[in-house]
Amino acid sequence: MLPKRKLGRQGLEVSAIGLGCMGMSQSYGVPDDVESMATIHRAIELGVTFFDTAEVYGPFHNEELLGRALKGRRDQVVIATKFGFRIENGKNVGLNSRPEHIREVVDASLRRLGTDYIDLLYQHRVDPDVPIEEVVGTMADLVREGKVRYLGLSEAGENTIRRAHAVHPISALQSEYSLWERNLEPRIIPLLRELGIGLVPFSPLGRGFLTGTAKRAEEYPEGDFRRGDPRFQGENFDANMRAAAVVRELAAQKGATPGQIALAWLLHKGEDIVPIPGTKRRKYLEENVGAVHITLSADETAVLDQALAPDKVSGPRYPEHLMRQIDR
Repeated sequence: MLPKRKLGRQGLEVSAIGLGCMGMSQSYGVPDDVESMATIHRAIELGVTFFDTAEVYGPFHNEELLGRALKGRRDQVVIATKFGFRIENGKNVGLNSRPEHIREVVDASLRRLGTDYIDLLYQHRVDPDVPIEEVVGTMADLVREGKVRYLGLSEAGENTIRRAHAVHPISALQSEYSLWERNLEPRIIPLLRELGIGLVPFSPLGRGFLTGTAKRAEEYPEGDFRRGDPRFQGENFDANMRAAAVVRELAAQKGATPGQIALAWLLHKGEDIVPIPGTKRRKYLEENVGAVHITLSADETAVLDQALAPDKVSGPRYPEHLMRQIDR
């Protein structure tokens, strides 16, 4: 079974690797509910207890799918979901973290998930129009009412994290962090450790760059997130494939897959880090979970750190309109 890790100081315990469910509903290829449900069930068999979703994934489809898959298994798992967007006619049209909206979203998420409580509730993106104190105050009320157990933030900056944590303890920050996206290292990770907040890295495999499966932007179909990702385009793509070659080389030496090396690197960065690699296929789930058995020496970690240092990765991590939603 998978080892467990604690997120925050409030007692939230999860498997050392979780399962990001977003790709089962959107952004990466065609959904396959049958294989996705089988992947969720296989994850539980392998000891994964931590499942990540959000109302905006789909929208709504992902929470419904996870709710169906977890029927009869609720007591075996930790469910994380998120609010923070305004969804109209099935489309995300902007941010909304107003207190009354948070309550509406949480009640709807509970119905879709088929549960009477959410283990970990995140604000998905910081809403500049609503003070974080109001947001977390509303989330804390939901904890007192028994609808939510622990609180989290996603892609929040230092000032927001401090202000939020002063209202109610924050258990986890979810943000992009991996060998090829290191923006949290200078200031955010030290702050999380100061305050006792766990880190849940999404996209820990660099959207395929760290597994060696990435293709050029134009090779992905319309609607696939990677088609508009600057790092998959033109010269950026070539530079990033060269930088990621060291992961493939080390994997070959150790008899592992490149993805396992990338996840092992994250797991070695601290016991307070729980990556949530996303997949909708059992094959990749089993590969990802196997990363807990990979040991990296200090020298191997240093080689990886150096090869994929921030100045070796080419292009911003999001198109400009998405970068504007990140609270840094």
